[in-house]
Amino acid sequence: MTDTLTAFALSDEERARAHELYKAFHADPELSMQEHRTQERIEGVLDELGIEHFRCGGTGVVGLIRNGEGPVVGFRADTDGLPIEEATGLDYASTARGTLEDGTDVPVMHGCGHDTHITSLLTAVRVLLREKDRWAGTVVLIFQPGEETSAGARAMVDDGLWDKAPRPEVILGQHVWPGQAGTVSLTRGTAMAMADSLRVTVRGKQSHGSQPQNSIDPIVLASAMVQRLQTVVSRELSPLDSAVVTVGTFHAGLKENIIPDKAEFTLNIRSLTPEVRAQVLAAVQRIITGEAQVAGAPEPVVEKIYDFPANVNDDAATERVFTALRAGLGEANVEEMPPKMGSEDFGWLGEAIGVPTVYWFFGGYDAERLASGDVPVNHSPYFGPVIEPTLTTGTNAVLAGLLEWIGK
Repeated sequence: MTDTLTAFALSDEERARAHELYKAFHADPELSMQEHRTQERIEGVLDELGIEHFRCGGTGVVGLIRNGEGPVVGFRADTDGLPIEEATGLDYASTARGTLEDGTDVPVMHGCGHDTHITSLLTAVRVLLREKDRWAGTVVLIFQPGEETSAGARAMVDDGLWDKAPRPEVILGQHVWPGQAGTVSLTRGTAMAMADSLRVTVRGKQSHGSQPQNSIDPIVLASAMVQRLQTVVSRELSPLDSAVVTVGTFHAGLKENIIPDKAEFTLNIRSLTPEVRAQVLAAVQRIITGEAQVAGAPEPVVEKIYDFPANVNDDAATERVFTALRAGLGEANVEEMPPKMGSEDFGWLGEAIGVPTVYWFFGGYDAERLASGDVPVNHSPYFGPVIEPTLTTGTNAVLAGLLEWIGK
């Protein structure tokens, strides 16, 4: 694989074009399922390269590179940005704005590095087209919208992705993270957690602030729920099981001397196994219902906002990717890592058709930044991976993974 990747090495022109493309994506991010300009920019590159493509899942794009008989392999890059005001100070920083579903105007930033994912995949495509005599088969390029809201993979599958594109033997994907630039990290088995987000509306009885005896105070009630929910992980799960229960928002009332009739909070729950997920969700529901009953309040309303599947790396395919990445990028640059409690909807792409998936991470910060201890994480307004060797590593990781199946 080392010799193969050397033969596929980026030219100076290809690297320069990758940098230019990355800066364009970074400066112009769009919110989930609204990636219209991003979609058009991706299609422009595919048109330039003469690659057939079609739209799927609203703002998604699927490209097909056909090069004779051989395996079919899918590779996914997510495309959406986040409602974050960028504070990196980069000369290509985003000043874009977008509108949330509720009509709120917000700043938008590629605060999770999806711009590096798009660029790495498109750059790898250039190299594959240049070296078509060195591989054979079909590559399905999946530029997926809406990863941040768990909407995109489902939208593409529901829109007939696997009716329109050839069925792959394996689907690969990757993500930049605040690790050492030039390195890749891979997990065997469950790589990322399942996630469930819930909205809880606590109903009470409104009264004047001076007459609490006439109220059922939803703020006090919801606060008791929030406190008790913190015991699910600490007192109901085995210390050997992993889960996270986070209350991310809490809203109630309009004036300091009015006890309102309702309060609302949102929950985010992470788990690594279906059994733990079921246990935590049941405990959450029990606590919310029970606290309301104790207070003599109406039953709260619990609504699902979204959920994410577990991101599970197939055993056999993961071993092949480990071997390919270590051979191509150098054994010292590829490490095994434990599961992450972050979540991804990537797994649905393979689950929909019973196809194995493999997903890995590549670093985005240089050694000096890591040594400083000031390392912005994904979803931070300061998240700004160094361009190199991040993009070259991301591109080489794409090539190494694909070539494990299609390389001659």
